[in-house]
Amino acid sequence: MDVYEAVASRRAVRSFTDRPVSRQVLERVMSTAAWAPSASNLQPWNAYVLTGSPLEELKKRAGERLAAGDEWDEPEYEQYPSELKSPYSERRSAFGEQRYGALGIRREDLEARQRAASANWECFGAPAALFCYIDRTLGRPQWSDVGMFLQSVMLLLRSEGLHSCAQMAWAKFHKTVAEVVSPPDDQMLFCGMSIGFEEPTACDPRTGRAELTETVTFIDG
Repeated sequence: MDVYEAVASRRAVRSFTDRPVSRQVLERVMSTAAWAPSASNLQPWNAYVLTGSPLEELKKRAGERLAAGDEWDEPEYEQYPSELKSPYSERRSAFGEQRYGALGIRREDLEARQRAASANWECFGAPAALFCYIDRTLGRPQWSDVGMFLQSVMLLLRSEGLHSCAQMAWAKFHKTVAEVVSPPDDQMLFCGMSIGFEEPTACDPRTGRAELTETVTFIDG
């Protein structure tokens, strides 16, 4: 798979088989992703990769919190601005309509939407998951470096025939994740990522993208 195919075929998959992902493949992906760019080579990412019983324990604890109706953990960073302006608000709404529409869930059916969202904390059935942390003292440029690292991971997973789904949702249960991975206190959970083989019967349509002229300006000499 060349890089163009990897980029074009990557999407957020939300239904995985239970087929295991080998440790050898995960190590190969992670060691290669370490070459992602970062300003002054800070390499500000700290990744924890869970499989087997540790991941099952995390899913169990998250499921118990959901069943008990526990409130989400106090956020450690703002995931979206409180006032999301145009065109970003429209793009977010369009994503929601497509996501829940594919599941046959009406916009006004909040209970069904919540049930669908709860699958985040089951990693959508994936047999492997990554949890990415960043040092609390680092700033916005380092957060962008973390994004480039995560993109590298997702593209390398595609080259291995795997899919993924990056999930900021796990930041809402950051205390539960910390119970399992035991990160240092100076690290903050940015996101999780479900990793595995896509369920063949899954209905995960790829979200559309803006026209090139909306996001790119060419200035020719």
